[in-house]
Amino acid sequence: INASRLFSCLYGQPLAVGRVMTPVLAMTVVREAAIAAFVPEKFYTVDLELTSGCTASSRRIPEKAVAENLMEACRKEMVATIQRITRKEKSENPPPLYDLTTLQRDANRLLGYSAQQTLDYVQSLYEKKLTTYPRTDSCYITDDDEEMLEELTEELEGFLDIAPEDVDEAVPRIRRTVNREKVTDHHAILPTRSMLQADLDALPKGEQNVLKLIIARTLMAVSKPFRYLETLLTTECAGEEFTAKGKEVLEEGWKAVERKVLADILNRKQELTALPNAAENECGILNAELKEGQTSPPKHFTEDLLLHAMETASADSMPEGVERQGIGTPATRAATIEKLVQKGFLERKGTKKTKVLIPTDKGKSLITVIPEEIQSADMTADWEAKLLQIERGEMEPGEFMTEINTMITELVKNTEMKKEVGVLMKNKIIGVCPNCGKPVVEREKGWFCENRECRFVLWKDNAFFKRLGKRLDAHVADKLLRDGRVRLKDCKSSKGKTYNATVLLSTEADGRSKFSLEFEGGR
Repeated sequence: INASRLFSCLYGQPLAVGRVMTPVLAMTVVREAAIAAFVPEKFYTVDLELTSGCTASSRRIPEKAVAENLMEACRKEMVATIQRITRKEKSENPPPLYDLTTLQRDANRLLGYSAQQTLDYVQSLYEKKLTTYPRTDSCYITDDDEEMLEELTEELEGFLDIAPEDVDEAVPRIRRTVNREKVTDHHAILPTRSMLQADLDALPKGEQNVLKLIIARTLMAVSKPFRYLETLLTTECAGEEFTAKGKEVLEEGWKAVERKVLADILNRKQELTALPNAAENECGILNAELKEGQTSPPKHFTEDLLLHAMETASADSMPEGVERQGIGTPATRAATIEKLVQKGFLERKGTKKTKVLIPTDKGKSLITVIPEEIQSADMTADWEAKLLQIERGEMEPGEFMTEINTMITELVKNTEMKKEVGVLMKNKIIGVCPNCGKPVVEREKGWFCENRECRFVLWKDNAFFKRLGKRLDAHVADKLLRDGRVRLKDCKSSKGKTYNATVLLSTEADGRSKFSLEFEGGR
């Protein structure tokens, strides 16, 4: 609060600074800087199409001429010597039950839902008694819940017609989900038994999808491991090694449950290719081909990746015994991201299903002026360590508060406005006021005319658009200011029906905004 007031006063506008929000914003700024500074490097590989029915690839070669020479040499030899064939049986254990953050990450990755959307959906499911308490950071249950989960699992298998071979009957399958020490206030998110009698088709689509993820994860967590045979074929041609990898499914295990329950969400086929048997010491080459590639920059943060970064931030600096690691809690991480977007520090870009979080100029500028210690998640780790010391009686609460007071005093005393970022900290102009012709700028709660005498404003929390089941976002505001109208699809009537219409913008006599609807087809 003190830092927020300090920087708001220095830069003449509301600027939120927090021990969670600011490090999260800093993560995105650092990531974007790394992406901007990244210089891709080209590399080349030579692929050999072998008579055994597989393709073997060389190592990455930086120089094109070297790769071309290798390709030509292989074309001349037309025979590859088999050096070795390595076969190894591997397995992937079932994923654990869902905690809130993992559910939010999967819903973002698979469905494109924001963390806040997922929280809203699962909270609604909980209130309808279809799932257990959602705001949990545990992926386990306690011994007291073991019998309940066993009965629930059997009922879910019958409900979804999951065949017995899909679940692990050789070992106590529920035991792997039991860990009392890793259950804090609430156990993992589970569907309830009353869900089996509910009319799931009546649920909104978003709730249906999130519930489907929870059901699938519950069954996957108690299923057999996914087992496969990995084969590595190593050949030699023209003095260079070439390798080919293949995988053969031995037992689908939990992936069979995933495939059956989430088929419409995953929308993908299993792509495992087994290598054909190579009985000879040599293998003919049908063709040698040059492939060009380049190194990839770091990925932009999606909400999935950012939630993971928040969950693991400064994990190495966190003391042993601390209740939660990372920054933020499962219940607050979604709100942190939404707050950064709402305050104009982050913006979402991309397709409906795959959106990335990009820091705005305002967000970058804020990180530029914020001291390093406030940007870093290490400060949170340090505070968590001292709070743990207080809990153990190793530190007095007053001593901790004295340190906080000293830090704030030094911050206020030594921080000055950085003039070079002043321009970037100004509000963004998005259009011209239809009432007085002055610029309209974006602020936290809406788009305001810069003329203090003018009453024109487009509120973000807009009652007119809410009645239509829509949001007045930056795109809509831009269209209204530029064209005086915006076409909206799938507006909702009070009776729940949908329709398309155009919203017209005008102004009242006193300058306030006024909206009206123009229906398509004269309706």
